[in-house]
Amino acid sequence: MSLAGPRPVSNNPVARLTADLRTERGARVPFPRGEKRFSMRRTHRALVDPLGLLLDAYAEHGPVFALRLFHSRVVWMLGPEANHYMTVSHAAQFSWRQGNMGDLIPLLGDGLLTIDGDFHRRSRRIMLPAFHHDRIAAMSDLMAADIEAAVAVWRPGDELDLYGWTRHLALRIALRALFGVDPDRATERLDAARQFETALGFWGREYILQVLRGPLTPWAQMQRARRRLDAMIFGEIADRRRTGERGEDILSLLLDAQDEDGGSLSDQHVRDEVMTLLFAGHDTTTATVTFLFRELARAPEWADRAAGSAEDLELCLDETLRLWPPAWVGPRRAMTDYEFAGQTVPAGAFVNYSSWVSHRLPDVWAQPNTFRPERFAPGAREQIPKGAYIPFGGGSRTCIGMRFGQQEIRLMAARILQDFRLELPAGHRLEVRQTPTLGPVGGLGVRVRAAA
Repeated sequence: MSLAGPRPVSNNPVARLTADLRTERGARVPFPRGEKRFSMRRTHRALVDPLGLLLDAYAEHGPVFALRLFHSRVVWMLGPEANHYMTVSHAAQFSWRQGNMGDLIPLLGDGLLTIDGDFHRRSRRIMLPAFHHDRIAAMSDLMAADIEAAVAVWRPGDELDLYGWTRHLALRIALRALFGVDPDRATERLDAARQFETALGFWGREYILQVLRGPLTPWAQMQRARRRLDAMIFGEIADRRRTGERGEDILSLLLDAQDEDGGSLSDQHVRDEVMTLLFAGHDTTTATVTFLFRELARAPEWADRAAGSAEDLELCLDETLRLWPPAWVGPRRAMTDYEFAGQTVPAGAFVNYSSWVSHRLPDVWAQPNTFRPERFAPGAREQIPKGAYIPFGGGSRTCIGMRFGQQEIRLMAARILQDFRLELPAGHRLEVRQTPTLGPVGGLGVRVRAAA
């Protein structure tokens, strides 16, 4: 018997906007203080400069406030206490699926990122064995082989887009880990990198454009990319069901997995989990490696230290995740009225925490915008307040693939630093986009030089 998934979520933008406004009008307690009037300027700034917008609001209103973004009042909870409240101590009073995380359902479906409650708990238990440390260790050799092949062609003086290079490599590794396929024998699967880039670009468009439907809209582009990705995933599922072929890959585990009640995953559920893992398994790695080498290019003394010390590389990785946490926002919906820091929040309100903003608060972090890996060294790390550092979320929703991603990033970074240093072009200026993870607009051009 397959596990019963949640009820479908409507993709009708008019119905969703109407329901949101109705819920807001029915609030039984006041929203927190903040900017509650409609403003397209504020809505646009939330898309192009969310960090600045939220830091300004925090400075004016404190750790909990409301901002009207497009049609709805969104409550933001920032800082160590707020993060702990939402992810650990009171996590049960918030819904992922009914919050803005549900906006990813049209692409990802009902995978671990977009489901709640018992269905999430049972699905997570089924998938946990795939990320046991023994399996990750076994995958490390495959990761290292792909990384070696990708770096072996580099020559001093080469110029490349590190973001695009890493995306293709990370997706190649994800395909091996998920499907157990050789990408060189299935070249059509490598097009998945472009399809993901197209699909995820939907969430970087202006809010008014995301509402539109029709053949030439961003929605239509995202749906076309989804159908191409679906054809790849469902095709692999059908082949495995027909032939009975299994391996050490995650897809094999999902096809045969059962929970303690004998529940198994339907083809649709397998597809949704695979799509979610493909997304999370390559997009976050791509962003982290790109931002890591940007910071190392600006701090060459740390690049040299990281090249010679696994411990120093780990410090640099931790600090990169502080400055640039890929999953920068944790969107939820409040299921009950509650009070926090002297402010009330009504049931039904959209409530978000943000690791990116919390990691940049000047009253929590010294020199918050400066790359300082030493803040994670032994003795200093213990001084970081509980809840202040949450690059992978927290509590029961901590990223299931965290160890897999960290190992992949370590191997990529160590191999590159073994022979090379990466330099930024003269006049480099970073522009960040959120679609929905952080990344550099237009990629990150670098020049390769030999390590001294």
